[in-house]
Amino acid sequence: NYIGGVPNSAKMWTAFSKGDFGPYFGTWAPFYNIHKMYAGLRDAWLYCGNEQAKNLFLKFCDWAVDITHDLSDGQMEKMLGNEHGGMNEVLADAYAITGEQKYLNCARRFSHKLLLVPMEEGKDCLDNMHANTQIPKVIGYQRIAELAHDVQYHNASEYFWEIVTRQRSLALGGNSRREHFPTKETCIDYINDIDGPESCNTYNMLKLTEDLNRVKPDGMYGDFYETAMFNHILSAQHPQHGGYVYFTSARPRHYRNYSAPNKAMWCCVGTGMENHGKYGQFVWTHDKGVKAEDDALYVNLFVASELNWKDRKMILRQQTAFPYAETSVIEVTKGKGTFILKVRKPSWCDNFTVTGVGFDINSYEEKGFVCIKRKWKKGDKLKISMPMHASIKPMVNVPQYVAIMYGPILLGMKTGTEDMRSLIADDSRFGQYAGGKKLPLNKAPILLPKHLNDIAKDLKPISGKPLHFKLGTHMENAIEGELQPFFEIHDSRYMMYWLALGENEYRNYMEKLAAEERESQELEARTVDKVSPGEQQPETDHRMEADATEHGNTEGVFFRDAKDGHFFSYLMQTKGESNLSLQLKFWGQDEWRTSEFDIYIDNQLLTSVNNSHRWRTTQFKTVDYAIPSEFVKGKEEVRVKFVAHKGKQVGQIYGVRLVKN
Repeated sequence: NYIGGVPNSAKMWTAFSKGDFGPYFGTWAPFYNIHKMYAGLRDAWLYCGNEQAKNLFLKFCDWAVDITHDLSDGQMEKMLGNEHGGMNEVLADAYAITGEQKYLNCARRFSHKLLLVPMEEGKDCLDNMHANTQIPKVIGYQRIAELAHDVQYHNASEYFWEIVTRQRSLALGGNSRREHFPTKETCIDYINDIDGPESCNTYNMLKLTEDLNRVKPDGMYGDFYETAMFNHILSAQHPQHGGYVYFTSARPRHYRNYSAPNKAMWCCVGTGMENHGKYGQFVWTHDKGVKAEDDALYVNLFVASELNWKDRKMILRQQTAFPYAETSVIEVTKGKGTFILKVRKPSWCDNFTVTGVGFDINSYEEKGFVCIKRKWKKGDKLKISMPMHASIKPMVNVPQYVAIMYGPILLGMKTGTEDMRSLIADDSRFGQYAGGKKLPLNKAPILLPKHLNDIAKDLKPISGKPLHFKLGTHMENAIEGELQPFFEIHDSRYMMYWLALGENEYRNYMEKLAAEERESQELEARTVDKVSPGEQQPETDHRMEADATEHGNTEGVFFRDAKDGHFFSYLMQTKGESNLSLQLKFWGQDEWRTSEFDIYIDNQLLTSVNNSHRWRTTQFKTVDYAIPSEFVKGKEEVRVKFVAHKGKQVGQIYGVRLVKN
């Protein structure tokens, strides 16, 4: 009953069933990979009615039930520490299809308590978690909540949605940097780093939004969906060659690269194929009333579309050029019947109106919707007016950087095309990174308004070009260009967020930034390879091997540590360089720490380190250890290993780099 492409499956799953997770953790996210097979089989039946796919799906679910049957709850929790996609969701779907309790029970067992319990309790535990490992878990929580009427699972899902959309998302609706949720202190990474929100995350946040709205319809869900769909999803496919975007950088004057069609098969290519076939999925939704006349038809999005309401034998059409136009018309083109039409009232619109064309309406507002109950008939039309206005949206936890919005639409500005290496990515392991030069932040345009809100007031529309504007605010490092919808910007460096400062703030900031930028650029130029210890994806990318380690964070920066003879190691690229040093990053507050450990390069001792009570300061410290050329000469990669002395500890390593001398 097993269908999967995981290498060495027979050996790995046999050990797994007995509680031996060594091979499982040594393999690239096995359940994450086969979850795609589950979802594909389910969808082949759900959308296409393929009975063979349904049977294979249920037998595969039986395999999941059987292989985890003898694992204790503690073993399940340990196993779920590896990325596992939406296994709880597909098992809940198997329960929905069959009504068999074993699938729902297994779905609950696949629900990671490490995340579920804090979310149920209203505690934000997401700092430095791998973002798109968590979102599918929560989709599963909500699916279980819907099917089992489980209030706690629903509360966990709802709280997660609220903190991610309101406290952890950028203006385009996306979240995460380097694939992880940053801490408050490290949100500046959105500006400093090049790898901003991941497209897969937004794909999954929209799925969660649909699921929550299905249980408790609310206009706030449409508000988020609209923001994320127009600004992130729509922007994430190239309009000519069709390549998909993995990371959308928020760094001033950086750019995005695209998958090569049929070549670079990233996760964001798979979700991207779905994204751009789903624009009609959430435009209209339906909530069945106790009586037929109390049925509710929701208009969640302003998208030109036609609804064939088969149960009612009615057809409704929405005609609009939104967001390039500020009106929409809804018309009944076939049939008749009494029901409640509920039109979302956007939170960004101050003077939203819905009027009947040729007839008066009696309306009321409820949970973000304008609601109209009447006996509808062919030819009835409603006109929706939704005037848009400009506004600014400060970056979460970094308020000196602002995005410029027009209605729900994020505006960006093209800034140039210099050094856009790998614009069309190859199929290499790290091809999804837009690896061209990071242009200095202190040379990027800076807005100097008298008052922050003046930025929005000073926008000047460009005649004949809807949603295109000139910036009227005084600008340092000024560039010539025009603001336009971010989803229109491709094959270019761009501005998404702008540094906005008063005069004194500007002077002090620039001096500090210039010094930091020089130091950062010099370090990046020297860096051959790097790892962020304690962060899931970088450690996976560098094939971490470890024995009884610990991880945590200080000042929002994660570390990994080992004690009492235990170790951890990373496989790092040398790129043919032989004159290298190993640079390690430590936390200087070490009064309590007995840090003594050995460093090995491919099992050759590089040095023994004693950092016990060395710095006694609340600052990060970096130390370079020169590597003899014979350790690396002729090698494309080496394994760097840290081994704690007996009774001692490595002492929390926050960064590992191979740097040129």
